[in-house]
Amino acid sequence: MNFIKRFFSGMKQKDEVSEPVKVETPVSEPTVTKSTAPETENAEGTGEGEIFADAPPAPRTVLHAPAVKQGLFPESSDGILIKAQPSPTGDQCMFTVNRVLMKDCSWYFDSFESAAESSLAESLFSMDDVETVLVCEATVTVTRKDKTLVDWTPLAKEIGAAIRNAVEDGQSLIADKIISTIPSEDTIREGIQKVIDEEVNPGVAGHGGQINLLAVKGNSVTIQMGGGCQGCSAADLTLKQGIHTSFRKAVPEVGAIFDETDHTAGLNPFFS
Repeated sequence: MNFIKRFFSGMKQKDEVSEPVKVETPVSEPTVTKSTAPETENAEGTGEGEIFADAPPAPRTVLHAPAVKQGLFPESSDGILIKAQPSPTGDQCMFTVNRVLMKDCSWYFDSFESAAESSLAESLFSMDDVETVLVCEATVTVTRKDKTLVDWTPLAKEIGAAIRNAVEDGQSLIADKIISTIPSEDTIREGIQKVIDEEVNPGVAGHGGQINLLAVKGNSVTIQMGGGCQGCSAADLTLKQGIHTSFRKAVPEVGAIFDETDHTAGLNPFFS
């Protein structure tokens, strides 16, 4: 995988709670405790309740939203409910809301400037430790600047409150100018396939690897790593620092990028 690291070296990594529920410190699979506060109350309290411990990984949450969201929130709830799920690495946390934030599409905000006129993103970037924001249908994935911290509880409470306030305010969560610039699925598919064929796959071919485009939904794409990339210990680093950067540079309108690779089935699996 050294060849892949050299190929993508220099490419900058740009990824990707009613008011926040209690967030447990992640170890391998973060646990988020559901608040027992009334549904119309904030979930910022510390009440004990149902544990949502075996949450599916972030990429699958949106792709399989109808199945995943069954039982996640009370069906009769009229309040704004939010669940927080930190990533195992601790650099990201996904917030799932019982409201649609962007219908059938997504958007990646990499700076405060990119959040202009999008009230949801603007409120999140007002926090010092927020680095990037990815809004996808009913989820918000936040990457923070300080990668040394793994306890999301303090920041998650702030983010949950900001999401709730933005939704309650009734303002445009995502700027109209962003929605209007999202191209068709065919355009997204053509652009992503081109960068895979001309840039990404030639770079990973030296290790016997390949990247396949599985699906395009709105402006969100799903890829799968194969060959030498499947199960390789550097696959995650390559995906985030190299492939994501290539995709967003070639197709700036691309939103969420999901990896559906089963790395445990690879020849050198790094999940066991």
